[in-house]
Amino acid sequence: MSELLVEINGVVERELFKSSENGFSVFVIKVNSRESVIAKGYLPSVHQGESVCLSGIWVSHAKYGKQFDIKECKTKLPSSIEGIKKYLSSGLIKGIGPKYAEKLVERFGEATLEVIDKTPNELFKVGGIGEKRVSIIIEAWQSQREISKVMVFLKEKDVSTVFAVKIYKAYGKNSIDKITENPYRLSDDIWGVGFKTADKVALKIGFEKKSIFRIKSGILYSLNQITNDGHLYFELEELKKFVVDALELEDCDESINLIRNGLNELYFEEKIKLIIFEGKNYVTLPKFYFSEVGIANKIQKLKGFESKDFRFNFAEIYKMVSAVDNYGRELNEAQQKGIMSCLQSKITVITGGPGTGKTTLIKKLLEVLDLYKVRYKLAAPTGRAAKRMFEGTGRNAETLHRMLEFNPATMGFVRNEENSLPVDFLIVDEASMLDVFLMHFILKALPLNAYLVLIGDVDQLPSVGAGNVLNDLISSEQVEVLRLSHIFRQAEDSMIIVNAHKINKGEFPTSVREGAKNDFKFIKEDLPENIFPLLRDIYSNLEKKYRISPLDAVVLCPMNKGIAGTIRINQELQAILNPLNHEEKEVSRFGQVYKINDRVMQIRNNYDKFVFNGDIGQILDINKVDQNLKIKFGERELEYDFAELDEIVLSYAISIHKSQGSEFKAVIIPIFMQHFIMLQRNLIYTAITRAKDLCIFIGQTKAIAMGIKNNKGVVRTTFLKQFLTTDLAAK
Repeated sequence: MSELLVEINGVVERELFKSSENGFSVFVIKVNSRESVIAKGYLPSVHQGESVCLSGIWVSHAKYGKQFDIKECKTKLPSSIEGIKKYLSSGLIKGIGPKYAEKLVERFGEATLEVIDKTPNELFKVGGIGEKRVSIIIEAWQSQREISKVMVFLKEKDVSTVFAVKIYKAYGKNSIDKITENPYRLSDDIWGVGFKTADKVALKIGFEKKSIFRIKSGILYSLNQITNDGHLYFELEELKKFVVDALELEDCDESINLIRNGLNELYFEEKIKLIIFEGKNYVTLPKFYFSEVGIANKIQKLKGFESKDFRFNFAEIYKMVSAVDNYGRELNEAQQKGIMSCLQSKITVITGGPGTGKTTLIKKLLEVLDLYKVRYKLAAPTGRAAKRMFEGTGRNAETLHRMLEFNPATMGFVRNEENSLPVDFLIVDEASMLDVFLMHFILKALPLNAYLVLIGDVDQLPSVGAGNVLNDLISSEQVEVLRLSHIFRQAEDSMIIVNAHKINKGEFPTSVREGAKNDFKFIKEDLPENIFPLLRDIYSNLEKKYRISPLDAVVLCPMNKGIAGTIRINQELQAILNPLNHEEKEVSRFGQVYKINDRVMQIRNNYDKFVFNGDIGQILDINKVDQNLKIKFGERELEYDFAELDEIVLSYAISIHKSQGSEFKAVIIPIFMQHFIMLQRNLIYTAITRAKDLCIFIGQTKAIAMGIKNNKGVVRTTFLKQFLTTDLAAK
């Protein structure tokens, strides 16, 4: 094989492989009428049917034989009828598939691409192509040319081209100018583009490593990064060290001085806040600070505002809540006390584990409110949690975003201080899921005369979003708190509930107890790779053995990566539960194949679509010609462009963190030592409490025991408690 750089010319016959992550591709190149070669290289903008001039070297692959390793590529649009047909049939241009490619080439021949480019109105002469499709084709043609430019630009900067479409959607024809002007804007404007990627572009186009612009961007990036662990504040000295590492600076006085100067500029620009507490300096972003201060101030105002609209007869109410109902049920003393507290205190937190009667308490409270004709609303952070609330109480419940009337046009809520909610009582379930922002929006929309009841299990994982609202409220002792601990007799029949409480007390779960349901199992397995035959066996027997549909089951994993992580298990479960392959009805993007009927989960808040992080849906249709698919979330069908598929993942298996607020008929929980970095009691406790009818643990006894024993967790750096109890303020 020659190591000399050689040149070959040909036409891209077909694509064998293409990575959406970095643009690495393998093509069959037709060099003449009789000969084809396999070429490989990083070619994000090369497409089937294009003529190419390739520079590179010949190499020998152990498995695939002789290949051309591309070092440089120049392309030009196809000119032959067959080449144009292949080019348009490749799915490159939205609105044109094999059927329309055939029609276009038949009508315009070798001039087809020129017609699309220069005289697109001629397309109306082709049968079956109407105004809407012509509009789609024109926009797609123009977009593709601009996206190709962005791809080449990113490739020259050694940056993945996977975000080129999103960048073009955000910036349009000015994409390269905007990136060149301020590459750091990418991490703020384009979801999925991190600071590291933006920084790589910045350094490649000439930004100095020690420029104050880069230092300030690095500080803001670092302050946003800590929210991944739920923190709102960064201790100053720790922040400096973090920025040094993030920006790959030398750990020396010069770097610290640069960071100090960056902090000073950001402070005077009011882009950061400083808090001094117990002799230490803490830095945060204004949005975090004002959210916590706003929560604390509104809580104090609510408590100080006497609601005179209600004339509760507490003697009558106490008699009502202590009586035996028509089903022979009686509230225990703690539940009775809880109802009275909700009616007498402006803010009440009700917390307790499964089977302790939280729902029963709320149902009785609602009967009292109905009797006195009090206006109330029931809400929860997620659609699934709101549905469970409705099923438990028989009363309408909605998501907090819907109740607060989110407006995508303004990226804000219609309900706020000037337009408060028309309620006297607001009851919010799954309050452990409330992050600092959502809690602030709730309180802003709550009229001062209203009462607030927060229901949640404080022993579960804290919110996925930043802050530690429920814990901070409870520990502040500034609101009424009712802890329910008694497990009711009917709940004691469930080993799921019994074991949830055992885990919460630091005890190892047990599978069998006389007279209890057979709804909990522990399958001991030391090797993570052996989980796959076990899953096949479990899913094949769910219907027959437990009368549970496989579609009502989910695997909850401590982590996404690894053999027993969500990514790998989703691939296996997709093969088990949705095995049929229909090439025209499946799409591969971002390293994942999606098929019709796949269960998927949204992994970011998309306010335009009004679908939120953790929402689970099902793919109804995939349209390769128009490059979109339809996903059903609840009763709503939403359209996703192929470029938006990084917002969803398969959800046959999901992380335990993402399962908060949900309930599934069957839950399978793999726990191995490879998960050790995530193993803690509230994680395992949260997982088991997601199961309604069946819970199966699979894994190592040592790993489960270690997780249950670890009750430390991550202590989130927040100051809501201090804002509620002291005169702490930012400098």
